[in-house]
Amino acid sequence: MSAAELPSLAANGIVKAVDAADQNPILNISIFLAFVAVTMVIVIRASRNTRTAADFYAGGRSFTGRQNGLAIAGDYLSAASFLGICGAIAVNGYDGFLYSIGFLVAWLVALLLVAELMRNTAKFTMADVLSFRLKERPVRMAASLTTLAVTFFYLLAQMAGAGGLVSLLLGVDTSLGQSLVVAIVGLVMILYVLIGGMKGTTWVQIIKAALLILGAGAMTIWVLALKGFNFAAVLEAAVSNPENTNGDAILAPGIQYGALPIDFVSLALALVLGTAGLPHVLMRFYTVPTAKAARQSVVWAIWLIGIFYLFTLVLGYGAAAFVGPDTIVSSPGGVNSAAPLLAAELGGPVLLGFISAVAFATILAVVAGLTITASAAFAHDIYSNVIKKGRVTQKQEVRVARYTTVVIGIVAIAGGIGVQGQNVAFLVALAFAVAASANLPTILFSLFWKRFTTRGAVASMIGGLVTAVGLIALSPVVSGSPNSMFGENVDFAIFPLSNPGIISIPVGFFLAWLFSVTDKTVESKKLAAEMEVRELTGYGAEPPVKH
Repeated sequence: MSAAELPSLAANGIVKAVDAADQNPILNISIFLAFVAVTMVIVIRASRNTRTAADFYAGGRSFTGRQNGLAIAGDYLSAASFLGICGAIAVNGYDGFLYSIGFLVAWLVALLLVAELMRNTAKFTMADVLSFRLKERPVRMAASLTTLAVTFFYLLAQMAGAGGLVSLLLGVDTSLGQSLVVAIVGLVMILYVLIGGMKGTTWVQIIKAALLILGAGAMTIWVLALKGFNFAAVLEAAVSNPENTNGDAILAPGIQYGALPIDFVSLALALVLGTAGLPHVLMRFYTVPTAKAARQSVVWAIWLIGIFYLFTLVLGYGAAAFVGPDTIVSSPGGVNSAAPLLAAELGGPVLLGFISAVAFATILAVVAGLTITASAAFAHDIYSNVIKKGRVTQKQEVRVARYTTVVIGIVAIAGGIGVQGQNVAFLVALAFAVAASANLPTILFSLFWKRFTTRGAVASMIGGLVTAVGLIALSPVVSGSPNSMFGENVDFAIFPLSNPGIISIPVGFFLAWLFSVTDKTVESKKLAAEMEVRELTGYGAEPPVKH
């Protein structure tokens, strides 16, 4: 927001909450720095036992189901869940809440089809499962490529949330200032991963999940208390807010997806099927010692995530009622600032500082988890198993993973600078579409179809990835609309939908089937049988030696 725009915005009452957010930037940033300091101490303590690849990638498989469930919730409840969904509900009403429904229902797919079987079959990464009974080099290369692509899209969302949040906290409204914020977040994230590995990152995620759920719960109770603990009164206040130009339409479907309902169908497919293909979520299943603990992890995660999404429903409509859609959209950080602005409205700078610190912790923890996943994709799958063909020490592999962390951090910073202003929930939905298109078909066919072949796996992953990313590049997300990455003055959008899932996901499954049934290569029946026994019983601690 420029200085020239402030008088007109103030005349409309739009600058009210922004002023509240600007009251005490020193307090806001102090709370955040205190959190970083405390968690960094924890990360340093955890790093004392990070020596082997199992320590760096899987935290030594030392976490209980409850602890890992909290960490999964911390990993999954990203900036999209807190900042993006609250903003989407505040601005688009019911259509914004559909993100929450999709994100939560997706865990049933992960619980019933993936969690236990992946834990029984893999070692550190998704590619361990996919290459178990197929040819290792091509499958690992393709799986690493899709992992890096999904991770990149997810990182963009977190970085967009970081820039928007600090823009609001400190009143930073220049591109240079936001770029500096993104760079600082990237630097802290790199330090978390370099020092603590998965064990340190997991404890940060556990602490963050607890703080996020408690903070959101406290704000939810506060909002309901102001309306006599009557949610209907909150909805009435949101409808009657002078800034709400949609009237009671915010209580029904249609504001965002009414013009093109198939766009919502595409989004829903991506959200529901994407979680089971997210590499950083799958990697969390390897941090527990048993398959039973993996199941417990998911059950704990479902409860925690479900409760949190009920909070976002109240917070989103609460922001619409007490702050107003115009104020939210016009503030630094845009739609992603709904939850912090509501905190400022409810409790002033102290609550704003706490909630913003929790939101920042959310971003840091998720970004750290994503970075470890991307590092493992390169160091474990490409460097150790493809380039060195397994002839590498764990110390060398961990060193390469640390180098990769730095490179990924730099790339994430550069990409995050380019997506400032985008809704983070929307960006995450694109990551889900890529995961559901490129990863999920191969995972399910590997686990459940004995006729599946290496050619089918590679075709599915590469074909699903290219289709999803290609359609995103040609969609209104990138060009041709006011909110696109290149703006409306640049227009090469020929694909009408904002999410490619309805096309790219069936393409991924179809290619997996087609290239397998037309492949005359006979994969190892012995390895297929061994994989079936292992995925169902958990028998065997390490992947088999291929003959």
